[in-house]
Amino acid sequence: MTLLQAMLQPWHWAIGGFLIGLTVPLLLLLGNKAFGISSSLRHICAACFPADISFFKYDWKAQKWNLFFAGGILIGAFIAAHWMQGNGEMEIAAATKVKLEQYHLHNYQGLLPHEIFNWSNVFTGKGLVFFVIGGFLVGFGTRYAGGCTSGHSIMGLSNLQWPSLVATICFMAGGFLSANVIVPWLFSILN
Repeated sequence: MTLLQAMLQPWHWAIGGFLIGLTVPLLLLLGNKAFGISSSLRHICAACFPADISFFKYDWKAQKWNLFFAGGILIGAFIAAHWMQGNGEMEIAAATKVKLEQYHLHNYQGLLPHEIFNWSNVFTGKGLVFFVIGGFLVGFGTRYAGGCTSGHSIMGLSNLQWPSLVATICFMAGGFLSANVIVPWLFSILN
């Protein structure tokens, strides 16, 4: 098996976790940098839209490494989506398939359910809820928590930061609540 063939096969989840985990000590060793993605949007806004807003008045150029990091994520995602697609069908557990059928989600060949995430839904009630309101809540929560899941759950926990533990517990509780209560309720009223 060649390296390319091995890369096109599904990988065990622990490999991804191990590689993400290596990011933390690597960033600390290479310049005492903190891992996190949500701050990239702040840097982009400070660079592209200079305004008289105190939140954006800082030396964003000192954090430009973070913009390259986020750009690398986008480039890597593009490469993976266009040239590293495996030939096999995505495996979904039988119990998950039954649950998705209850939500009227039948097209789950990709990572996102096509019944929700498609261009024809952008200007519908479903699009308003999942794209606009959901996006606002994610952005608000990220600012309110002082960082995103990668910043708190990966970097903060590895540095034994108490606020990151609290934030991660809240992320997980919110995820469980959303997946088991809020999203099923939304599907019941939007379908």
